[in-house]
Amino acid sequence: MPSIPPFNEDGNLPAGIYEADWAEIKERFGTTGHRRALLRGLAEGLKLLKAAKCARVYLDGSFVTSKHSPKDFDACWEEAGVDENALDSVFFDLKPPRAIQKARFGGEFFPASAIADGHLGFVSFFQRTRGGEAKGIISIDLTRWQP
Repeated sequence: MPSIPPFNEDGNLPAGIYEADWAEIKERFGTTGHRRALLRGLAEGLKLLKAAKCARVYLDGSFVTSKHSPKDFDACWEEAGVDENALDSVFFDLKPPRAIQKARFGGEFFPASAIADGHLGFVSFFQRTRGGEAKGIISIDLTRWQP
């Protein structure tokens, strides 16, 4: 049974955090050539994070909406247990516009505990639209993740 629910009438996932495996993510969000290219960049970032012992990543942005051609993806990673010495320096590129991350991955990765908007960490921030409405995001368990 799929863990990712259908989009709501606004083209977003319903409010919540949905655990999904890589096969389901590819099937659900890799529907165009551009989306598949974003998935390849996301997978590269996930490999690097997994190698540094990151256990979980949350996926957001227009990539996890019904938008036909999303600009990019947004992701955040849980820092607990991460070996910062093994973490690729690209994950420390957090100053806007994060050009190195965007060029390498096609999207952005943030530490989950970082403050996104002045008061919310990224996991909470990702679960709101720009208008403040609740929406869903995807959770990826890197301990089980296989590209």
